[in-house]
Amino acid sequence: MAGANFSLLLLSLLFSISAFLQIGGGVASSRPRVCVIGGGIAGSSVSHFLKEYSGGAVDDIVILERNGVVGGRMATINLGGDIFEAGGTILHPKNLHALNFTTFLHLQRKVNGAAASSNSNASSPSSSWLGIWDGRGFVFKTLNPPPRSSSAIYKKIHSFLNALLIFRRYGFSLLRMNRFVQRMLERFLLYYKDLASRPVFGSVEDMLKWSDLYGLTRRTLREELADAGLSPLLISELVTVIMRINYGQDVNISGLAGAVSLAGSDPGLWSVEGGNWQIAAGLIKHANASLHLHEEITSISYSGGNYELSSKKGNHYSCGVVVIATPLDELNISFTPSVSIPSRNLQHTHATFVRGLLNPAYFGATSAAEIPNLVGTLEVANIPFSSISVLKIYSEEDKAYKVFSRLPMEDSLLDRIFSARKYTVRINWPAYPHYKAPENFAPYLLDGQHLYYINSFENAASTIETGAVAAENVARLILSRMLDISSSSSNIRTVSSGQRDLHVDL
Repeated sequence: MAGANFSLLLLSLLFSISAFLQIGGGVASSRPRVCVIGGGIAGSSVSHFLKEYSGGAVDDIVILERNGVVGGRMATINLGGDIFEAGGTILHPKNLHALNFTTFLHLQRKVNGAAASSNSNASSPSSSWLGIWDGRGFVFKTLNPPPRSSSAIYKKIHSFLNALLIFRRYGFSLLRMNRFVQRMLERFLLYYKDLASRPVFGSVEDMLKWSDLYGLTRRTLREELADAGLSPLLISELVTVIMRINYGQDVNISGLAGAVSLAGSDPGLWSVEGGNWQIAAGLIKHANASLHLHEEITSISYSGGNYELSSKKGNHYSCGVVVIATPLDELNISFTPSVSIPSRNLQHTHATFVRGLLNPAYFGATSAAEIPNLVGTLEVANIPFSSISVLKIYSEEDKAYKVFSRLPMEDSLLDRIFSARKYTVRINWPAYPHYKAPENFAPYLLDGQHLYYINSFENAASTIETGAVAAENVARLILSRMLDISSSSSNIRTVSSGQRDLHVDL
């Protein structure tokens, strides 16, 4: 009997969604109904969840992407014939949406630093060889990596000695830092519980308060870590290095973004073989969305129950629902009626890829072999880069590097840092918000009708996974408002009878 009632309710809900798609006059198939601006992780995820959670009733999705490829800030570059991640690079082992996506899209995952090389003479560098640079010298270095031919026992002994070396410098503060990160992860994992256990959130604030993460957005990471008992040395060195690498900012970043950044130094980090952008491409294909590339939207107007979108090319799209899945901060889109969102600056990260060899003299070394595979930097004014990491080793005199910096790396500067350069590729990423506690959040719903903004969640933290988590909530919010169901209640669970609890131990 309960099963029969469930089936009837499911059919009723799907009928209601189908009826909604006829609103605004005309037949649903005569024009796009759900228009998504942006083909990155947020846009592709919301398209996927709308299709899945509606049981296929939402089947007319148009994605408008201003670039010539999908993926947004998940992108790759070609450096001398080798492909490297250029944007969102790593995923955490507890990023359950990303894990789920790669599984059902049949994408191959690779553990960070363990990628198979397309060149048999090349090798992947050890990511455990870290040096912290203060502009004059290395204030701390981990041990040189063992030879690749070393036995498993030797490698375990080396790893143990490395751990002792790090513990000797930072002591029990390392354990306190780990507890701080784990508490944040435990709260974040609540967003993967089954739909019956989670409300549909109408705002980012409500979403964060429900998981008890909101408080971390009100104070700086420095304040949170000091209260957690971390030593000033750990905060000023290792934590600062991690913040500069992952967010291009210092320990005055807001607390939740900082905690997420620290989680990015956990073991087991992974990426998709061939490029993380394939997640977005696969989700868009799976949602059967209509994709329009090189389509930059310049205006959005609402009238008569529908939205009219105009593009730079002069194309027009009529939509019942509009989802903005890209940061508005540096876009020039006009809204009629106007919308209001808090002012927000984006943190630009300049990613410079070089194939060549570092100049040992710049680092006070006699040989490039003495320079660690990952050079992190302290918050010192005269250091021109945030980090330098080795991506691939072709020979002792030929390596591929990735340099992160807050300002562009001019040729004259690169020629001081590198003794040889074969290839150079530069990207200026408007990568993430410039975090400043206490954070202010734009609304998910911008106009009280059906204009949604996924990227308001980025003021909490900006990663591939947080984009998917926010997109899932916005998809549920869209469906709940289509069905005129209160967003404060736990519902929509019947719209996706196959939804399972993703909150599992991995």
